[in-house]
Amino acid sequence: MGLISGLLTLPLAPVRGVVWIGEQIAEEADRELDDEARVRRELGRLNLEHELGRLSTEEFEAREDELLEQLDALHAERGRTVDDGH
Repeated sequence: MGLISGLLTLPLAPVRGVVWIGEQIAEEADRELDDEARVRRELGRLNLEHELGRLSTEEFEAREDELLEQLDALHAERGRTVDDGH
């Protein structure tokens, strides 16, 4: 950016900063939603594997507990728990 264009667009610097912050917030929200969706898909796949008899009840329960803990941790990062019904 040249000197003149830099000086002319200087008043827009706060707007660019707000836009950047908005983009960062949107990216973080997408990452969180992707993580939650991944865990929920894995829970669904796990349930199907158990129903088809490919996993024992013990294996299913152990893996389910791990996934529910991950889901709870993701929700706790956002200030809510899995039991909140959200």
